[in-house]
Amino acid sequence: MAPFVLDLVLWLTGVRGRIPRFDDYQPVPATPAAGAGHIVRILTITAAVLTALSLAVWGLVWIAIQLY
Repeated sequence: MAPFVLDLVLWLTGVRGRIPRFDDYQPVPATPAAGAGHIVRILTITAAVLTALSLAVWGLVWIAIQLY
């Protein structure tokens, strides 16, 4: 399951397609600066990570209260 989660995170962040494999080192044409889509992607990932962390902390506190 862990490799699937890592693969999903790499795919969502757009890193998966940029990892060169074997002899795939080909010159890449220059691209313009990052646009609004890149910023939206970063904000979405940040919100998802913060939400997951918040739910994890909430769950741990709830379990601690139940065990007490």
